[in-house]
Amino acid sequence: MLPVLVTGGAGYIGSHTCKALARAGFTPIAVDNLVHGHGWAVKWGPLEQGDIGDRAFMDRVFARYRPVAVLHFAAFIAVGESVADPQKYYGNNVAGTLTLLSAMRAAACERIVFSSTAAVYGEPMQVPIAEAHPLAPVNPYGRSKLMIEQMLRDFDHAYGTGSICLRYFNAAGADPDGELGEEHDPETHLIPLAVGAALGKRPPLKIFGDDYDTPDGTALRDYIHVTDLAGAHVLAVKRLLDGECSEAYNLGTGTGNSVREIVDAVHRVSGKEVPYDFAPRREGDAARLVASAEGAKAALGWQPKYTDIETIVKTAWRWHAAR
Repeated sequence: MLPVLVTGGAGYIGSHTCKALARAGFTPIAVDNLVHGHGWAVKWGPLEQGDIGDRAFMDRVFARYRPVAVLHFAAFIAVGESVADPQKYYGNNVAGTLTLLSAMRAAACERIVFSSTAAVYGEPMQVPIAEAHPLAPVNPYGRSKLMIEQMLRDFDHAYGTGSICLRYFNAAGADPDGELGEEHDPETHLIPLAVGAALGKRPPLKIFGDDYDTPDGTALRDYIHVTDLAGAHVLAVKRLLDGECSEAYNLGTGTGNSVREIVDAVHRVSGKEVPYDFAPRREGDAARLVASAEGAKAALGWQPKYTDIETIVKTAWRWHAAR
């Protein structure tokens, strides 16, 4: 079984991807400092606890396992925090990735799949958003991810480091087998917040803005199941190992759901009301963010399986209710 190093492998998307890698015949080596990840989520391969910014640690990991590729999820991801503390985001996301890439070069590991984001596009000029859309992020989080994409292009040009950047929209749901799920502290994602409110484990949901130019006035987003995201990363690794050239692809369903529709889906799935209050719009929140993922479908052969929002919410509900 070929070893693949997964930075952030104890996190939400990283752990689901480790499971998908193992099912595809790879050995996932999770690297995580456990600041936001969870040791219990590492079940399909070894866990090396440490920071990607620690070069000596990374050198030891590469020497021990000799991975054929890297899947890079390790990053801080809270947009609001990135605005309040940009040093933290550029230090961890950008400088940490540079250390990782340097360790990869020293170990002659030449393939990396990068967990990027739709935030690299900034305010959408058209919807659905395709990869040719201008790249103009509006916050330090998005800018840090775009800087890493540029670093990867430069490393490919100079050193032949092959990369695929996967720009995904709103990751959602939980492992259909119930082995993994979403657990952030603090939690900022809509579906777990709505589920937690319905369960009485969280305060009433705050809906930011009810006057957007959308059918029901609430912001509309493209929710993609975490298992579908994990599958795309496995396909990307395989394509890189087969000699695929460096590229960036969107991951999304191509369908948008509003905040109200998420609330209604949680109610239908659970039979419980979701208490909520309206709050003013948040600065920088777009009315609609929906992906065009035709590039990933054509190049990677990727096809999302969980495209119905009620099915996505159902997996999240089962995970949170069980805990």
